[in-house]
Amino acid sequence: MRSYLLRRLGQAALTLAGVSLLVFVILRVIPGDPAKMLLPEGAPQSAVDALNRELGLREPIWVQYGIFLRSVIRGDFGQSFQYRAPALRVVAERAPATIQLALVAMLLTVLVGVSIGVLAAVRRGTGYDYAGTVLAVLGQSLPNFWLGIMLILLFGVTLRWLPTSGFQGWSYLVLPSVTLAAFPTALVARLTRSSLLEILGQEYIRTGRAKGLGEPAVIWGHALRNAMIPLLTVIGLQIGTLLGGAVITESIFAWPGMGKLVVDAIFFRDFPVVQTVLIISATIFVVINLLIDVLYTVLDPRIRYG
Repeated sequence: MRSYLLRRLGQAALTLAGVSLLVFVILRVIPGDPAKMLLPEGAPQSAVDALNRELGLREPIWVQYGIFLRSVIRGDFGQSFQYRAPALRVVAERAPATIQLALVAMLLTVLVGVSIGVLAAVRRGTGYDYAGTVLAVLGQSLPNFWLGIMLILLFGVTLRWLPTSGFQGWSYLVLPSVTLAAFPTALVARLTRSSLLEILGQEYIRTGRAKGLGEPAVIWGHALRNAMIPLLTVIGLQIGTLLGGAVITESIFAWPGMGKLVVDAIFFRDFPVVQTVLIISATIFVVINLLIDVLYTVLDPRIRYG
């Protein structure tokens, strides 16, 4: 296990280095001059050149990347162009809102998705199964920006049940978390159903029933535990989906998180902020997947890493 963890940590370091290089290069080649975005319209070219020199954007790109790596090693990720503050601090101020939204969306994904999948598998061929399939297909088919707008029109504008933007309490979490969770919930529901149907046909499940085990014990204690191996993989991958989908969802609901921050930062070509958000997101994704690999050994003792 120790050698496996060391190998995975090395792979994670290479992955994050590749992400940082890719993000850095892409941001530098897209059209747009950060100085022109930050200065008032009609500012003279001399002012633009002076600001670019101040921001370090007149240096060769490999020199800029070296400066960026040194700042990452120091832990400050550079200075935000737009906010004139450390980029890491700017992102840290917005991170709690995104984490809160992602956690609620993930909770909905696991609870609702697994419940629908279990019900559809246990009641295969019934109305419950067909209803679960329809919901899963709709959840995977509807774009989350369209779903978010429809939820705002229905529950915010027409019925006036829920707030539609900002964050001033738990009620503000409902619409954006449902919007963000729709796609991963549908995916988890379909995978739970297919995995559970395969497990329910195994010999040891029939043996457990023949020994007098109740149906809840068979489903939740034996079948679902063995079906969790592929589910864990998908749930881990959905962390990335939630972080990526948060960009659109937070923009629709004016949610004060990292997603909206990165959209504004891209508009103003605030390279340090964009780089910080993407590297932190990639780090979270890598760490979550490493933890899920370790959890495999808990769910199935036959799995061993050398």
